[in-house]
Amino acid sequence: MFEHSGSSRSGGGTMAPTERVDAARVRAWATALASPGHDLSDVERIDLIRALEQLKCVSEAAQATISVDFDASQRAEQADRGVPAAQQGRGVAEQIALARRESPHRGRQHLGLAKILLKELPRTRAAFAGGRIGEWKVTLVARETACLSLEDRLRVDAELAGNPERIEAMGDGELVAEARKLAYELDPAAFVERRRHADADRRVTLRPAPDVMSQLSALLPVKDGVAVYAALTREADRLRASGDRRSRGQIMADTLVLRVLGGGSCATGGEVGVMINLIVSDRVLWGDSDEAGYVDGYGPVPADLARELAGTVGAWLRRLYVSPETGSLVAMDSAARIVPAKLGQLFRLRDKTCRTPWCDAPIRHHDHVRAVAEGGETSEPNGQGLCEACNYAKEAFGWAARPRPGPRHTVETTTPTGHRYESTAPPLTQPSFVEARPGVWTLVA
Repeated sequence: MFEHSGSSRSGGGTMAPTERVDAARVRAWATALASPGHDLSDVERIDLIRALEQLKCVSEAAQATISVDFDASQRAEQADRGVPAAQQGRGVAEQIALARRESPHRGRQHLGLAKILLKELPRTRAAFAGGRIGEWKVTLVARETACLSLEDRLRVDAELAGNPERIEAMGDGELVAEARKLAYELDPAAFVERRRHADADRRVTLRPAPDVMSQLSALLPVKDGVAVYAALTREADRLRASGDRRSRGQIMADTLVLRVLGGGSCATGGEVGVMINLIVSDRVLWGDSDEAGYVDGYGPVPADLARELAGTVGAWLRRLYVSPETGSLVAMDSAARIVPAKLGQLFRLRDKTCRTPWCDAPIRHHDHVRAVAEGGETSEPNGQGLCEACNYAKEAFGWAARPRPGPRHTVETTTPTGHRYESTAPPLTQPSFVEARPGVWTLVA
């Protein structure tokens, strides 16, 4: 078992540590597991798969326990150094995220879940540490009991995980249904209030889809979602009945675009009153290369589409040229302390998303890599695009960042523990598209 200073207070039956396990020992296990034996019988293979699944669950539980210890240690160190109480803990989850090679948002989720397990879900934590359930099932229990008081949450925890074999045998849907039922029985008012406040999470998101398409999604209150879908369905049925040859789904998609854009034609590419930022090599525009262009807010597009966009008459289009050797945007410089709007836009177009490793959040802040107070310039080499959370984490005690030489813009970030992480701006013209069949394009590296 791993060594943990807080194991005695778990209340979940965690076994006492028997030997110290450090990173070097775990890396040795990982090395051994990288080449499993091929001379196993099928029975042994299934047994090994099951044992590895248990090991995976135990490893995730160990990460949670160590994360809580790390948070407590970092907060104590920050307090000793005079960091105000309101700022203590800043940057901790982000360090955990970097170590786990995940986004800062996921790091905050991991740390928050670990704290909840320790204090509010001890039986679930015990099943987790015993390899009975994985992190996803633990997350489901925490999510479905979030509206309850500590007393009621402990009661649900005991009911669901008091018998580890029971929670291990549950499927995800069964677990969610049982947790919701118990939560409603214990505190129906809190359960209903939580559902009412879910309205605050409504949002619209956009992400790329295959074949140069995009996925526009809306999270809406049920009454609004049903109403929007019903309106699109009625219009599709009406047009189909009048002889429209488009499919029902095509009509619904086109109607949505037409109504949101105020009547502009989605089929003819009419003006919609927005700026399109197209990053492209001059070789693509001249037809000498089939490298992909890049549309800000979407991603790579085929060379033919890039040329079509660049030549569209009347389109609100900004073309940004890149170096064919490195894929970097041209540099800009300024003497201002606050990043000028155009330079900030260059950071956003160059970096695409937050520059923190494994963070793909939208850029919200234009950051000086080396702070102005330390002599950092307001320039392209000393600038980067960060999301709001990552910029605040970078300002926490013990963090440092410096630009580093490279064919493309590179930043080295050092965390309070001395670990270093490099982030390099993505190449903007390297991917290429090939036409798999007429009208269907496939992105290749």
